Amino acid sequence: MRVRHAKRHLVAGLTVAVCLGTAALGDAQFRSFSDRSHALLEGNWQSCRESDGEYGERVYDGKWPGLEPFELHMGPYHEFALFRGVQDDHRGHASADNLLNPFSVEIRGNAARQSWDVGGLHLEVTLAGGSREDCESWYVTLTRSPTTSSSH
Repeated sequence: MRVRHAKRHLVAGLTVAVCLGTAALGDAQFRSFSDRSHALLEGNWQSCRESDGEYGERVYDGKWPGLEPFELHMGPYHEFALFRGVQDDHRGHASADNLLNPFSVEIRGNAARQSWDVGGLHLEVTLAGGSREDCESWYVTLTRSPTTSSSH
């Protein structure tokens, strides 16, 4: 019984250490996972409060065979945006050019999940908690869309 209890504490301690170590690698980051699901993009996105008080954002430029180029914006905080084409200038997430509606994912009781089928892509995001109080962590999966609907 004591050994089992000690193993649980060891596993819990290692989990916390990995989470804290991962958060220390960068304030706004995307950690990609191995592609066993044939996803275009799959991994953990973490948006952390930066020194200016704003949350970090990451923009992924998508250029895949058979798809028009696109930009996927992850963050700041719990905002997401998908735009046709790739450009250097930042685009506002509230703009009519953002294909994702809603673009800000609603959090209810420390849980959130949203998916969209738009522009030939299926994007799904799930709140995965945060390793620090000033971070929000999301599990993100982007695949080719099985439908051509505008959103859901």
